[in-house]
Amino acid sequence: MAGIKAEWGVVVVAAGRGTRMGSAESKQYLLLQDKPIVVHAIERFEAMDEVAEIVVVVGTQDMERSKALVNEYGLCKVKAVVAGGSERQHSVCQGLLALSSEWVMVHDGVRPLVTSEAVRACMTEAKRSQAAVLAVPVKDTIKQVDENGVIVATPDRRSLWAIQTPQAFRRSLLLESHERAAAEGFLGTDDAVVVERFGGVPVTVSEGEYTNIKITTPDDLPYAAFLLAQRAVE
Repeated sequence: MAGIKAEWGVVVVAAGRGTRMGSAESKQYLLLQDKPIVVHAIERFEAMDEVAEIVVVVGTQDMERSKALVNEYGLCKVKAVVAGGSERQHSVCQGLLALSSEWVMVHDGVRPLVTSEAVRACMTEAKRSQAAVLAVPVKDTIKQVDENGVIVATPDRRSLWAIQTPQAFRRSLLLESHERAAAEGFLGTDDAVVVERFGGVPVTVSEGEYTNIKITTPDDLPYAAFLLAQRAVE
């Protein structure tokens, strides 16, 4: 697309095993419409003019097969396939070190259904605030439950959002936050919490789409296939 500057790098995190899927195969390599889930995820960014480079972070045992998939599907923007660490946070840091772009997005390799519209909205918000995440308002009533199964609190649903990926940041901000987290031995559940704690800037929300599901359990695969089929019809 003319006039669009390719200034974004993307870390696609695909180093997990996904035990909740209950399969011998790592979930990111399971087939969705005859294509590995992680390939669907990478292709979303491969097709975007704003993206200059992609790094895929995988388990050490999956390095060669992941490189083969990059070649097989012609994923030209993938500049490197790197081995992840013992925790997701360590894997993201390895991916960041392999990028050179000023701006970066971190995306789960098992979220194959994110749309370019949602990605661009998140990018725009990150440019405004330096740190932004895709998220959707929680629909259900949420209960906080103690170790005995007793409800102890009911948070106001209007203030609750379910966080997704991609999460978008100025790369220097995210990398410095990760380095400080490593120095202090802090492990967070996502990149946003690392920046919340160490970045010194507020992390803002860009409203995403409920179809941007994370494939985690066996029930998610047929639903993802259904969504893809619906998009093909539309």
